[in-house]
Amino acid sequence: MHEFLQIGMGLLGGLAVFLYGMNLMSGSLQEAAGDRMRSILAAMTKNPLVGVLAGAVATAVLQSSSATTVMTIGFVSARLMSLRQAIPIIMGANIGTTITAQLLAFKLSDYVLAIVFAGFIFMSLAKTERRKLAGKALFGFGLLFLGIDTMGGVMKPLADNPLFTDAIAQVTGVPVLGILVGTLMTVVVQSSSATIAVLQNLASVPGADGGSLIGLEGAVPVLLGDNLGTTVTALLAAIGQSRDAKRVALSHCVFNLSGCLLFVWLVGPFAAVVAAIPPAGPEVQVIARQIANAHTLFNVAMTALWLPCVPVMAKIVMALLPDHPRRPRRLRRTHLAPEESPAVAAVPTAATAPDSAAA
Repeated sequence: MHEFLQIGMGLLGGLAVFLYGMNLMSGSLQEAAGDRMRSILAAMTKNPLVGVLAGAVATAVLQSSSATTVMTIGFVSARLMSLRQAIPIIMGANIGTTITAQLLAFKLSDYVLAIVFAGFIFMSLAKTERRKLAGKALFGFGLLFLGIDTMGGVMKPLADNPLFTDAIAQVTGVPVLGILVGTLMTVVVQSSSATIAVLQNLASVPGADGGSLIGLEGAVPVLLGDNLGTTVTALLAAIGQSRDAKRVALSHCVFNLSGCLLFVWLVGPFAAVVAAIPPAGPEVQVIARQIANAHTLFNVAMTALWLPCVPVMAKIVMALLPDHPRRPRRLRRTHLAPEESPAVAAVPTAATAPDSAAA
């Protein structure tokens, strides 16, 4: 029990450092380049493919798919962008966010403290606001990897705990359970990058046989759940926005949910395709890169599948979230004065007009 408590505290502490570094880096980059990214997104939406590229570039630069999604929802709510123009940007944001996982796959343990120190010095001595923001971004980048190293260090003893290995075996044997775990982790943490970092660290822990503790086939369903859980941020951002803005957030859900429903049946073949992509080597040494590659390949494949069907996606979300029907106002009889009553109401009936019976 004491061992699990130590591991849990170390994991939460490393996660806190990671999230703080991620938020510091993302916030600094958004403050430095946010206006430029907004103009890029607003200008590059006429062609769906260009919209995907704009969403991917904006997310890669800002290091936050949530920032890109929230900006897009704001554009649609302000009627600066249509629903069909916004959907490709959401797809591109999903691709751009995989850059973070690719960065996390690099082994920077020997340089992480040097990066933190360089960022701190650059941030402290900068005389211009832009250079100070660059220093903050570098400092946050270093903290991000410091948090990863902390989480990786405390996870190593888990490989020798039979209770934990049995629980992992249950998850890896049932893909739907893996998706559920990944979704709940991301909903709680509110960062798919953080949960993917935890997944990469867990997969890099060697098991009893020398291979990965979770394996690539066990990691893929959790990765799918991470993608599904990140849609909650968009749904929260759409609260109180226009109907079309809510549909943009809903399209994010449809996109990721359809990917989960498709790839949950293809976990084995998909893992085999990812394993064939370089680099090659012992599983424990390359699985962090394989998870990053799986994240990128999944989102690129789903974008290629959905991009020609953007009008279909728009119709789906409009059907799921239709316009509010306009109900005609009913006028009560008491609201009408006798002289304001319609002419039809004044037409005499047979009982009150004897002349009509004679006719």
